[in-house]
Amino acid sequence: MNDVGDLTVEGDIGVLTLNSPPVNALSAPVREAIHEGIKQAIADDKVKAIVLICDGRTFIAGADITEFGKAPSGPSLFDAQDMIENAPKPVIAAIHGTALGGGLEVALTCHYRVAVPSAKCGLPEVNLGLLPGAGGTQRLPRIVGAQKALEMMTAGTHVGAKQCLEMGLVDELAEEGKLRDGAIAFAKKVLSENRPLVKIREQNDKVEADRGKPEIFENFRKANARKFRGFLAPEYNIQCIEAAVNLPFEEGIKVEQKLFRELVTGTQSAAQRHVFFAERQVWKLPDVPKDTPIIPVERVGIIGAGTMGGGIAMNFLNSGIPVTIVETKQEALDRGVATIRKNYENSAKKGRFSMDEVEKRMGLLTPTLKMEDLGTADLIIEAVFENMDVKKDVFGKLDKIAKDGAILATNTSALNIDEIATAVKRPEAVIGLHFFSPANVMKLLEVVRADKTSKSVIATSMQIAKKIGKVAALVGVCPGFVGNRLLAQRQREAQKLIMEGAMPWDVDRVLYDFGLPMGPFAMSDLAGLDIGWNKEKSKGETLRDRLCEMDRRGQKTGAGYYDYDEKRNATPSPVVEKMILDYAAEKGINRRQISDEEILERCIYPMVNEGAKILEEGKAIRASDIDIVWIYGYGFPRYRGGPMFYGDTVGLDKVLGKMKEFQSQMGDDFKPSALLEKLVAEGKGFKDL
Repeated sequence: MNDVGDLTVEGDIGVLTLNSPPVNALSAPVREAIHEGIKQAIADDKVKAIVLICDGRTFIAGADITEFGKAPSGPSLFDAQDMIENAPKPVIAAIHGTALGGGLEVALTCHYRVAVPSAKCGLPEVNLGLLPGAGGTQRLPRIVGAQKALEMMTAGTHVGAKQCLEMGLVDELAEEGKLRDGAIAFAKKVLSENRPLVKIREQNDKVEADRGKPEIFENFRKANARKFRGFLAPEYNIQCIEAAVNLPFEEGIKVEQKLFRELVTGTQSAAQRHVFFAERQVWKLPDVPKDTPIIPVERVGIIGAGTMGGGIAMNFLNSGIPVTIVETKQEALDRGVATIRKNYENSAKKGRFSMDEVEKRMGLLTPTLKMEDLGTADLIIEAVFENMDVKKDVFGKLDKIAKDGAILATNTSALNIDEIATAVKRPEAVIGLHFFSPANVMKLLEVVRADKTSKSVIATSMQIAKKIGKVAALVGVCPGFVGNRLLAQRQREAQKLIMEGAMPWDVDRVLYDFGLPMGPFAMSDLAGLDIGWNKEKSKGETLRDRLCEMDRRGQKTGAGYYDYDEKRNATPSPVVEKMILDYAAEKGINRRQISDEEILERCIYPMVNEGAKILEEGKAIRASDIDIVWIYGYGFPRYRGGPMFYGDTVGLDKVLGKMKEFQSQMGDDFKPSALLEKLVAEGKGFKDL
């Protein structure tokens, strides 16, 4: 055996211990240790039963993702599983921590499973655009039935040991902290009671009960259609479970293998694996040392109790951090506090937490009209009107009130934070914390470092983001930062496209089919067309001006780019169609047929190009950080990996070719970035940076 496996014999029980930190992933050495360890235990006449257990914080937590796409070495996972399943002596899996993916698939080839109450089991491959490829799709339904298998595999959930025991996935619970003793005792019981060697592959009762009931699968697909839209992996998981129900085990395994190969070699899984690693990378800050001092944040102040301010406050209240919220008028303050309470009460009604919890969270909130009350806050976030003069005025006042060492943050979505920082005598304390609306729901936080922001303030802001459950990306100061800067490219082209020949619903359909939650015009209607629009100053110069002047301001007025019924269902508007045609004629634009392909290329490729400019300017650390911003902030489909990964998927040479073609036809809005030119010349992608 090798140094990650150890076989000891206690009486007539062989204990095979795996120890491959940090999570005992199924690397070549771990597979070899299982294969050789079980083989040795079978050959040892003193051993009558075998316990498979892991050292460290967890049982086998899954495949070794770093091996994906590489030539296999040592025994395969199937070799290790066959050695366990066909052992002439009972093999018992002893589970603590998590048995996930390949880890659970190994446990499913053991004859019995024992777990501590805190353990969790699951097949989360779907989250990487995959399906369990080592028999999991065929064995799990044979234990828990099709319905439970569908739920577990398409959601990738981790199921607690108690529930696993109820489902029959685990045979016995051992006392917490005493897994080894419990598993050995269980193995002795198996021997003394002369229990059979249970091979799950031969257990057909559950799948036979589900046979001839196609409605199980039809109903499940229907119920989850929105959630699964565009993703291949959930559908392939469902097809494998159908195979488990309708085919013999060996035939089902063939289906599993075929569909697994399609997924593992496809772009969707590559994209989802990219996102998996990008989510971990985004927290790594090359120029902020790990030992940078963190500022303790025990109390937060928020200026502005509107939609953003209230939503931001909820993040901290949810995490048990007291918040003082300031408004200029009592009525605005009362309205803000009432909205927070209403949101919490709605959550309680849905059973997410108790009414006591509502009171507990509201009890952490101190509403006030006095800015002086922010003097004790460790972090103050300004969420006032998006106007430079107003923000500088607020920061000037804050400078006199905030205690030494307090972090002064702005929630601006586009304004120059370096300029905001000139309003204080401590620019090193100033940072951007750009929450996305609704702030209590959206996972993304753009942490915007200004020129003088201290490392300590940056490190603390990232840590706080984690504490309140956000995914944070550190970006630099530039118009629109990273997210909105890319968005501006798409919005500009969308507006131009509807003048040149497309209709809003054409553009929206193409982007929705691409995988975005909604297109730019549906999004504008949802947000309200009058955001930033001024009735007094409007001269009807743009299509938006004209829509707002007609009181077509989006969903809230029942009409915007679309017409809406009382349930807010949208239909294309003949009024808007005529307005667009009239407007184009007025501006002397000759409209033409525009293909779906052109709509997609003109909306997405300029975003990829802008991302390259952002990297060139050093306003984002990595291309994958830009992907994270767009996945978590704007709903870019995970199965496309984010705009930069998508650019690599399409081929940067193709993106560059189109940008040059559009530039020659339509001008310098499409001017390619120097970085894009350079990468294409070198035959590289963003992944190589």
